[in-house]
Amino acid sequence: MKSSDVIFAHRCLIQAAAAIKILTAEGYTVRNASTAADALAKLRLQPDSLLFVADNLTDMDMLSTIRRAKQVAIKGTVVAIVDYQQSKLASDAMQAGADDYLLQPYQPEQITALMKRNQTVQSPKREVVATSRRSLQVLQMAHRAAQTDATVLITGESGTGKEVLARYVHDNSPRSEGPFVAINCAAIPESMLEAVLFGHTKGAFTGATQSQAGKFEEANGGTLLLDEIGEMPPALQAKLLRVLQERQVERLGSHRSIALDIRIIAATNVDLQLAIAERRFRQDLYYRLDVLPLQWPPLRERKDDILPLADHFIRKLNAGCTDSCSLSEEAQQVLLHYSWPGNIRELENTIQRALVMRHGHWITAQDLMLNDMLSTMVEGAITDVVEDAKQALKQSRKNAEHQFILDTLARFNGKRNHTAEALGMSTRALRYKIAAMREQGINIDSYIHQSGTAA
Repeated sequence: MKSSDVIFAHRCLIQAAAAIKILTAEGYTVRNASTAADALAKLRLQPDSLLFVADNLTDMDMLSTIRRAKQVAIKGTVVAIVDYQQSKLASDAMQAGADDYLLQPYQPEQITALMKRNQTVQSPKREVVATSRRSLQVLQMAHRAAQTDATVLITGESGTGKEVLARYVHDNSPRSEGPFVAINCAAIPESMLEAVLFGHTKGAFTGATQSQAGKFEEANGGTLLLDEIGEMPPALQAKLLRVLQERQVERLGSHRSIALDIRIIAATNVDLQLAIAERRFRQDLYYRLDVLPLQWPPLRERKDDILPLADHFIRKLNAGCTDSCSLSEEAQQVLLHYSWPGNIRELENTIQRALVMRHGHWITAQDLMLNDMLSTMVEGAITDVVEDAKQALKQSRKNAEHQFILDTLARFNGKRNHTAEALGMSTRALRYKIAAMREQGINIDSYIHQSGTAA
């Protein structure tokens, strides 16, 4: 929910009059402050206010004012106002803790867009669990990036949630109604990656029995995420560069160009500068991708996100269960003091394990299995228990599926076409499942006969 209070710290209020008029017209209560001390005093009274800080205050420089403001109102929003020639100051302000910046001279629509960005971060279209200052800063920058069609490069350690950030950019962009297509460049064999990306015509290579659109075509009108871009083979990097430059793609085996209208987001946990130095990544491709860089910090550097993320995973993984559970105080402290080398992915796995191991309403520190004093043997035993539980759940679901198919077959006297239609699958898929059930020793004909029907 957006704050209705705005504090405008600007020594020359005549210069700020236009901005104040716009904010007032949009329903904000604007409080003027000509000094940093006055602005901080007002912020203490209304800590959820949105504070604009100019660089012409006489009693304290902008960066110090921003740092003090974030100490006074940790969850408040601070916007730096800098001259358009002072891009370095804007960057320093963001490093000091500012959530956004406004370049002057500014137009009315720039102020309106900034306020909209702030409101969107507080109430985004896609839920992103983020409460720490660094995470909210990244989301502010991501929302800025979303309003353009420029290429975005997301960097960060493995497991930090780079795809989540990419989806956030897509969902808050004008392309949100279009497709979001993601491809992991490291998960597809090199021999197949080109065909998957660019598509192919019938007969383009052995096994190409029909034409197939590539990921670029599938993403037309929307967003294409090239995940693990740092693992892309060098030979394919040159072809990707050409597609990005010309905004056209040719399927393998075809000379017909297909126009592209897509936003490209690339993501990697690789140090691309080092990869360039080692000649593993093309420098020209890097510059083409690194138009709007976003960096997701590792989880250990945004501690304020740990407990909200843990609660999110508890709700997600425990959905459908009749009992609820929460983290004990001791378990919360263990989560906050763990280093999380695997980042958010490791946290989710830890919560999943704890849900299996818990006894009762509370998840204890022992359930998390993150204590260094626990032996490797115990850890291995717990892992086996978790895997056994997963397998048991999987088999239980499979048994329920088999029983449902048997009952439906009996209801239609063993007629495959009617059964398949009732189950919402093709007759071919039903035959495949029946064959698999027979291989597991299930006597389908006998069951149908015992149910009072003839196969």
